[in-house]
Amino acid sequence: MSVQPQSWPEPAPEIMAAVRAAYRRREPPLPVTVRDRLGELFPDAEFAPRFGVRGRPGWSPGRLALVTVLQMAEDLTDRQAAEAVRDKISWKFALGLDLDETLLANFGSCGTGQDLSGSRRRNERHFRPLASMFRTAVL
Repeated sequence: MSVQPQSWPEPAPEIMAAVRAAYRRREPPLPVTVRDRLGELFPDAEFAPRFGVRGRPGWSPGRLALVTVLQMAEDLTDRQAAEAVRDKISWKFALGLDLDETLLANFGSCGTGQDLSGSRRRNERHFRPLASMFRTAVL
């Protein structure tokens, strides 16, 4: 697997308009606040040295890192995080996705039927402190 670092796209105009309209008079949710205040939080270029130079390009590691941090901040399961990427306009805004675009086709099961709990525990050790900081510092 390889990484071809690219800047995250700006949120689609229809998503931007919907988010601005929905949160005009109330506090926006964490994903919107993160994107507004911090922009491209985890640039793919920072992850590139950890990947091979050949092979099929994988998902954006920076976007996947943000999904993981938001998952921890909102205390979601893998499946719930995948649903949030598909269904929540605030998550699409934060990740720069179009309305019909999803980043995580099989997130939560990886299509293998394997138990990912050991992997999740390792990720929690790294991402839980960052998720906690998001809740306190960003908001």
